[in-house]
Parts: sequence; C-alpha cells; structure tokens
Amino acid sequence: MTATPVRQAWLLASRPRTLPAAVAPVFVGSALAVQAGMFHWPSALAALFVAVALQIAANFANDLGDYQRGADVPGRVGPTRATSAGLISPGAMSAGMWLTFGAAAAAGLYLVWRGGLPALVVGAASILAGLAYTLGPFPLGYYGLGDLAVFIFFGLIGVVGTYYVQALGVTALSVVAAIPVGALVTAILVVNNVRDTDTDRETGKHTLAVLLGRRGARLEFLILLSAAYLTPIVLLLWFDQGGWILLPWLTLPIAVSLTRQVFTVLGRPLNKALGGTAQLAALFSALLALGIILH
Repeated sequence: MTATPVRQAWLLASRPRTLPAAVAPVFVGSALAVQAGMFHWPSALAALFVAVALQIAANFANDLGDYQRGADVPGRVGPTRATSAGLISPGAMSAGMWLTFGAAAAAGLYLVWRGGLPALVVGAASILAGLAYTLGPFPLGYYGLGDLAVFIFFGLIGVVGTYYVQALGVTALSVVAAIPVGALVTAILVVNNVRDTDTDRETGKHTLAVLLGRRGARLEFLILLSAAYLTPIVLLLWFDQGGWILLPWLTLPIAVSLTRQVFTVLGRPLNKALGGTAQLAALFSALLALGIILH
C-alpha cells in the first residue's frame, strides 16, 4: 500500500535512517544485563520504545527549530526538512513533537517505577536535551555542543541507562562499553555537519564542524572511529571479556571505506556516507552486543 502524502511527510520528518542511533545503545545495554544474569525483558522493551520515541521527537524538534531559525536555506544539500518545505505546518510539527515526547514520557513512567529517582532524572534530562538541540534560547546544535550531547545521551546514558533499569546498578564495564556506541553515533552527526558546513556557516549555525573547519571535523570523525575500534581491545585486556568481544572488528573495512569518503567528497555525495555511518553504528553495536553475550 502506498503511503499518503501526509504519511510520507511525517515519515520524512521522523528521519528513519537515524533510528539505529536509538536502537544501538539499548542492544548493548541489554547484552550487558544478559551477561550479568539480570536481563529484564519488560524494562528492555520499555527502554527500546523510549529511546526510539525520543529520537523521533528530537528529529521533529530539529525540523521545527531549524525552520524557526532559518537554517534550511535553498542551497542545503541534506534531506528535505518537512516544515521548511511546507509539507507540515509549524503548528502541526510542534504538536507532533510534544505528542511523541509525551509517548516517551508515558512509557518512561514504568522505568521510573522500576529504577527510581536516577531513571527520572535521566529521562527528564533526555527530553530537555532533545528540545534544547535546536530549540530554546541556547540551542546546543548552534553553539558547537551537539556532538558532546549526542555522545553523552546516545552513548553513556543510552547504554548505562538501559543496563541500570534492568540490573538496578552501574558498573565500570557498562560505562566503557558505552564509549564505542557513543563515538559511532556522534560520527553520524559529524558527517552531517561536514556536509552542511557552508550553509550552516551562512545561517549562523555554529556546529563543531563550522568551528573546527572541515579539516578539523574530518579529524574528529577519524578520532571517533579510532576510539570505537580500540574499546573492544580495552574490554578484552582490562575487563577479561574474551575473544568474542573483538567481533566488531569485522566491520573495519566498512569504517575504512567511510573514512575515505568523508575525507575526499563534499556536498550531496556525503549523504551516502551519512547512511553508511548509521549502518556501521548499528552493525558494530550488534556485534559488540553479541560478543558480550557469547562471553
């Protein structure tokens, strides 16, 4: 069945290619709970729903925020923004954003019931971060703080939080295992910002790529990928995770190919690298989760 134009517009605004960034930390956090003998499937499912809902709501907020700040100029080469393109009205986008944040909060009540005050604080902070990325008086994405926010919320909080609501505790292993997930999800944003450096600079959107320049942002991409691939070695040597923890290294050829693209192409062709980096984050995280479980 073909989607209606309205459904297509909302699907476009939800940016489904970014959803692996929400799913990846839940998989790794749940794998750590399995290894610890503390897997709790209702909490894992609730965490997955909350993560995906927050990602979609944040995408709606970004769509609306960039429209309000005039960041979607005609020369932009990224995916079409639904509000700026007139496919969804600002009022409807705002309503959709709050409805989706509300769905995440409703599901999160179960996690708060199970995890207590820490789960409440993390959930509230996640919603505020999703709103503050492009909305409000100090939008994080416009002042070079987007990369840090993504690393914290999709890496550290995503993995550690998923583990916490199942095991009701935090370990050093869960914190270190969150590093490659956060690094690769942040790398997705870096590719996006490298692609949009010129138009972001024109519209006053000071992403880290604008502040560092393309050369600096490309170096950031390389550092993030390097951190991701070094972490399994740390998990093997310092946390005695066994040889299976090196499974993510099977994706190294993909990472090398993506790095070559990011360092050599500009503009619209980077959309391919953007999608490829999202796929890399998902595959790497799935193999990391599998390695943790097999140990």
